[in-house]
Amino acid sequence: MSFSSLGLSAPILKAVAEQGYDTPSPIQAKAIPVVLEGKDVMAAAQTGTGKTAGFTLPILERLSKGQRAQPNQVRCLILTPTRELAAQVAESVALYGANLPLSSAVVFGGVKINPQMMRLRKGVDILVATPGRLMDLYNQNAVKFKQLEILVLDEADRMLDMGFIHDIRRIISLLPKQRQTMMFSATFSNEIRTLAKTLVNNPVEISVSPPNTTTSLVEQLVCPVDKKQKPNLLVELIRKNQWGQVLVFTKTKRGANQLSRHLEVEGITSSAIHGNKTQSARTRALADFKKGEVRVLVATDIAARGLDIDQLPQVVNFELPNVPEDYVHRIGRTGRAGASGKAVSLVCADEAKLLFDIERLIQRELDREIVPGFEPVHALESRPVRQPSRNKKPKKPRPPRPEHKDGQRSADNATGHQPPAKKPGRKPVRKPAAGGNKPYANFKK
Repeated sequence: MSFSSLGLSAPILKAVAEQGYDTPSPIQAKAIPVVLEGKDVMAAAQTGTGKTAGFTLPILERLSKGQRAQPNQVRCLILTPTRELAAQVAESVALYGANLPLSSAVVFGGVKINPQMMRLRKGVDILVATPGRLMDLYNQNAVKFKQLEILVLDEADRMLDMGFIHDIRRIISLLPKQRQTMMFSATFSNEIRTLAKTLVNNPVEISVSPPNTTTSLVEQLVCPVDKKQKPNLLVELIRKNQWGQVLVFTKTKRGANQLSRHLEVEGITSSAIHGNKTQSARTRALADFKKGEVRVLVATDIAARGLDIDQLPQVVNFELPNVPEDYVHRIGRTGRAGASGKAVSLVCADEAKLLFDIERLIQRELDREIVPGFEPVHALESRPVRQPSRNKKPKKPRPPRPEHKDGQRSADNATGHQPPAKKPGRKPVRKPAAGGNKPYANFKK
């Protein structure tokens, strides 16, 4: 199958060919025809499988045949969770739409808002945005949605994880009800499906891989090591294996800065990228890494969904993530577009439970390899992966306690909390006081 058989026009096919692609990936082959038909889509695929082109190419095809955007209006809105991912999607839109008379823009926080307002003044056909900055622009009347035709939620699960659910619902309430809606994500949890019920209309579900699985193109390895030896082990692996380009993930911003400084002291060029960095610093660090001027890029999970680096050979988990699904997204930075890659996790004994959670999620036990000279004092446990039970019997409800009513607190049954019972009998009759019941009966004028 080729891109020409998917119903795309010559200008788009030319742009695709200029990028060196001739055969669509599975997600692209399934999604592009459905999007061209104008149907709502829920698509799940591993990172690096070409999701962005899967919705970018057919959107460009559809918008090229319609009326251009009016001042401050948007015809297609693409929401992303991070600045890096927004910039990456906007770059794809510009590349594939280079031969079309369509306008596009990208807006996100961390940079001045005035240039973005000026860009939107003439209207844009495709707007890529993060939820927070989009709401800021809307509140200043810089962007309007009367002309909107298409909505795309990219990495929808990540947006929920980052707490954008309220912004998303607010944005949805501002959009025309008659529109085409697409949700592209690596995974579709129950929360995502609940959200989808309010967004998409009779969607076509597309999935090219089981949920929460890792691609077979990525070799995964665990190196047991004590926590204090992790920085030195990373230096050893980089030098011994002569890694020229490495993406390293840490849990915290402070940890990313400390590790980057340690690598610099060891003579290994490095940059840190995380939420406390200014947008210009993050953009510059990523550009230097892509050009090869920086050997190691140390990142927090904010970059796990927003980095798209061609032929990235190595990913290192300096620390395991708290959420097992983030492991899948981290190592998805390598092994992209059919290329092979390697993911190495430096794991100490304290992270055993996190490792077990990851192995349970991906349904496989990861290989362990101890590096000579870095044998851990505290051994890393190993636990077989349990397969989920299909014929699990439901638990029987417990019989209620005697004299216990629904909604009644258990403590209410204790006699110590009850007032003593009164003996049956006649009530004592109180005699009226002298002077009768009138309080001023004996009062003399």
